[in-house]
This record gives sequence, C-alpha cells and structure tokens, in this order.
Amino acid sequence: MAIVSVSDSFLTFNSPNQLRFNRRGVSAMASSATGVRVAEGQGNLPKLVLTSPQNSEAEIYLFGGCITSWKVASGKDLLFVRPDAVFNKIKPISGGIPHCFPQFGPGKIQQHGFGRNMDWSVLDSENSDDNATVTLELKDGPYSRAMWDFGFQALYKVIVGADSLSTELKITNKDNKAFSFTTALHTYFRASSADASVRGLKGCKTLNKDPDPKNPIEGQEDRDEVTFPGFLDCVYLDAPNELLLDNGLGDKIIIKNTNWSDAVLWNPHTQMEACYRDFVCVENAKLGDVKLEPGQSWTATQLLSIS
Repeated sequence: MAIVSVSDSFLTFNSPNQLRFNRRGVSAMASSATGVRVAEGQGNLPKLVLTSPQNSEAEIYLFGGCITSWKVASGKDLLFVRPDAVFNKIKPISGGIPHCFPQFGPGKIQQHGFGRNMDWSVLDSENSDDNATVTLELKDGPYSRAMWDFGFQALYKVIVGADSLSTELKITNKDNKAFSFTTALHTYFRASSADASVRGLKGCKTLNKDPDPKNPIEGQEDRDEVTFPGFLDCVYLDAPNELLLDNGLGDKIIIKNTNWSDAVLWNPHTQMEACYRDFVCVENAKLGDVKLEPGQSWTATQLLSIS
C-alpha cells in the first residue's frame, strides 16, 4: 500500500472500495491500480486519479474541483491544459474542465465566479466492476461570502468508465433566502483547431461575441458543422442535449447532457499564439438565471464518450 504526501488534505480508505476526506491531515493512501487514489500534482497540489477497470483515467485537482486529464484506454488524453496554466492557488487552472459558478463570464463578481478558485473536498468515492467514482463538495466560506453572501452546497460527481467521463453537478440552497446563479463547464478539448468541427447546433439561436463581447450579435446557426477557422466566441441558446465533436485528431467525442440548456464554442485564435491551434472549447452552460428557494436544488449532468 503506497503512501502519498500532499500539502493540505488527508484521504483514507475506510474500505477497499471507498475513501473519506478529513480537513485536518496531510497524507493519503492508495490501495490498487484501479479506483480512486490521491497523488501529488503540479505545484505540490493534491489531485485525485480515477482509473477504471478498462484503464481509462481522469485526474482531478481539489483546487477548483478541476478535471485536468481524461485518458481513454489507449492512453490518449482528450482534454487540454494550456501551457500558461499555473498551479499556485492564486489563479484558476487554465484548462481541463474548470467550473464557472455562481457566475458565467463577467458580472457583479469576479470573472466566471469563485468555484474554480476554491478548494473542494472529497465527500465520497466508490469503485465498481465498470467504473471509478468520486464526489467532491464545495461549501460557502469567508472567501465566497465576501463576494456572494449566500449559503450553498455544490456536489460534483465524476465517473470514469470504459472510454467515458461523466459528471453530475448539484447545487443546493443552504441559506434562509433565495439566490440565483449561472454556471458552466468550461471544457477544453485537445484538438487541431483548424480541422475540428461540432455537429448538432443547426437551428440554434446564437449570440456571437465577436467583435464586441459586451454587445453580442444575435443570429441563428445555419451550418450542419460549425468549424473554428479563426477567433470564435459564440453562445448557442437552447442547444440540443447531444453534440458531436470531431477534434481533428482522429477522435469523435459525443457530448451528452441533461439540464445544461446552452452551449458555448470558444477558441482565442492568435490572442493565445502559443496554443490556440491545439484546443477548442465546447462548453455546456446554464446562462439564464437559476433561482433556488431555501432547500431547493438544481442538477445537471454531462457525459463525454468516444463515438
């Protein structure tokens, strides 16, 4: 049984198929090659490694609850982390699947909210014959209350299966007053941006943020395949619950969802000269305000799989 030291979390296995998280300690155990284990990530930050019995694998940093890697059984990583990403807990991790919560984009609080800037904790984990599962938790604290004064709980369940990656985000109002939020999963896919395309968006109402993101141009998508020939920052309202991404590298990724009502396509083009050719963002989003009364919850799921 291997012992792995980490900087600010303590995970222990209560049984062969389960681990628990305590906020007080500084070490962790890993019991097998499959399932859920803790490891030291970049910047000495703790990360979880989920390995399915079929050898698919995902890595999740507790800082930001950010999935930074999803490798299918062949060993190919289908997610992308930008070369300028920092792992110092000062800035959010740029890449993988960052959280945008409780705000997508600019607004009353900081860009994309605080969910990607806080430490999440491990609430539960489970191994089975088919997959490896972990549930992370984020609660309000002084940092979040300083900009968004509400009590909340966010649960993020991540499941790695045979060539699939599933997530479930559940937001619960733990306050004695109502609140509203917007949210998104800002997914970076490894791609050849010049050759990548997305199918399934034809007929959607669009809000094109190019050239002026503060005054998006309304339109309607009339293409069967949306491509990334240059700078792209476009919102697709009331998007379908299934899209198909051809990453231009030989992989076709099915993106299914429930309750993520909108989609966003983004590529910065020459604004990020060092890496724009190597990724595209296809984001599931909820851009209209979700209002929760005390005790109410909202849940959305995303399933990525190889076509």
